[in-house]
Amino acid sequence: MKLSTRSRYGLRAMLELALAYGTKPMQIRMIAEKQDISNKYLEQLIAIMRASGLVRSIRGPKGGYLLSKPPAEIKLSEIFTTLEGPMVAVDCLEHPEYCPRCADCVTRSIWADIQDAMMGVLEATTLQDLADKASSGADSADYRI
Repeated sequence: MKLSTRSRYGLRAMLELALAYGTKPMQIRMIAEKQDISNKYLEQLIAIMRASGLVRSIRGPKGGYLLSKPPAEIKLSEIFTTLEGPMVAVDCLEHPEYCPRCADCVTRSIWADIQDAMMGVLEATTLQDLADKASSGADSADYRI
């Protein structure tokens, strides 16, 4: 399973906001520069996250974007679901009627285990966890984005 640039870039942008939490709002231009994301693409991602309530905007010359709640309260699963929709490894997990073999498919349980493992990691990890790793300079393959 391959994660899209939408999820990867969106998470990097949210991490940037988490690192700045409690300070001034960040402008898209600053986030884009720090994370090497195009302004146009980042604007689209921020708009989606703003509509979902993950970020909020402040207008004016010193305006920009802020997390709508503390990073410790934002699970990575919220970000991924907002940007990608439900995370489903294979269609038959969400819609058994799509596959006539669903009732006796041995591999379906493997796909369910994979999906559960991914969601387990995303549910158990917050933006604060990532911010702490980034601040400490820890080079952990578990959280590389």
